Amino acid sequence: MPTSSDQQAHDNQVEEAASLAREHRHATAEHLLRQYVLGGMAVGFVPLPLVDLAALLGLQLKMLHSLAGVYDIEFKADLGRSAVASLLGSALPAGLSPTVAASLGKFIPGIGQTLSTGSAVLLNGAATYAVGKVFIQHFAAGGTFLTFDPEAVRDYFLSQLQEGTKVSADLRNEKH
Repeated sequence: MPTSSDQQAHDNQVEEAASLAREHRHATAEHLLRQYVLGGMAVGFVPLPLVDLAALLGLQLKMLHSLAGVYDIEFKADLGRSAVASLLGSALPAGLSPTVAASLGKFIPGIGQTLSTGSAVLLNGAATYAVGKVFIQHFAAGGTFLTFDPEAVRDYFLSQLQEGTKVSADLRNEKH
């Protein structure tokens, strides 16, 4: 018959294994996020206005699909689209207007395309970073697409958008 110290040792081992699993998931999610931020930055080079935004949304949906897999969350494209759209829609006036403006600036021949592409690279990376961080936090806390509340994470999203600008700039500088 197991003693209480045996049970305590077993409980400690179980908790340690769970902690390692959480750390592994987080590290995997962060690695994926970095890759998708680089992809988001690359989408900034798409020369067609609004097409770049559609491509960015597609990339972010793929990122959510990958992150959902890391956290064993069922992914459905329509729920993912809805979650991203509601998150971005709640933050558009405050934080994402520059991303839209960078895309629309590509309508201006020459200098508009050049300046907008440079801006879009950083802004797309930042937006992808922020979306990824919000969903990593949400999934790690046990959330699903059905329980996602964009208003509850709006401030966190905006802070991560600022952080994402720095991360994107650092990644761009690493590549040069």
